[in-house]
Amino acid sequence: MVSYTGQVATIHAQFQKALKRAKSRQAVLNAYWKHKAQHERLLKQHLKEEMDQVNRIKSKIKYR
Repeated sequence: MVSYTGQVATIHAQFQKALKRAKSRQAVLNAYWKHKAQHERLLKQHLKEEMDQVNRIKSKIKYR
């Protein structure tokens, strides 16, 4: 499993490549929107994993 930071670095590298390749204003915008969607998916997944971890630990602690 690749770390969250590693995945972010990968999508940023792809984004930078797409920006350098872009020949039009629309291509730049398309690269941004694709990058934004990737970022949002990745963040949503990451936060879900963290919440699952919190809930696992929380369930082991006795409720007062």
